[in-house]
Amino acid sequence: MAKRLEGANNPELLPKEYTTVIDLAGFLSQGQESRIKEAVARLEEDTGFKLRVLAQNYPITPGVAVREFWHVDEKTIIFVADPSLGNILNFNVGADVDLSVPRNFWKRLAGKYGNLFYWHEKGEDASIEVAVSAISNCLRQQRHTHVQRFG
Repeated sequence: MAKRLEGANNPELLPKEYTTVIDLAGFLSQGQESRIKEAVARLEEDTGFKLRVLAQNYPITPGVAVREFWHVDEKTIIFVADPSLGNILNFNVGADVDLSVPRNFWKRLAGKYGNLFYWHEKGEDASIEVAVSAISNCLRQQRHTHVQRFG
């Protein structure tokens, strides 16, 4: 069972320039980070949902400061990759996302790709990349289904 972590607010850990991916833990190569940023931009353009990725190792975290930095709203998914939380994949989703994505999706995603065995075998970077891909696929599928049903 993951221990309860104290809340943090460390805006000094945020980058000077705006970015949709913040890797404080050094899990991602520059190429991986670039690919994820591109995937996030395409997803937002295609669906209107905002995926934001934070890789950290608690207590080295900007904490709640990311909410203002990323202008978090009802269409935002904050994906925190942090092995100190027990499961490396952790999600905070806005109300509109919650209405569009089945609730069990997040738990299943974390259970499959965020568990200790997966990220020890494949690496934190692989867990992050496959999760971003799965989120993108799910949101695109939900949008397509919604358009077919109500379009």
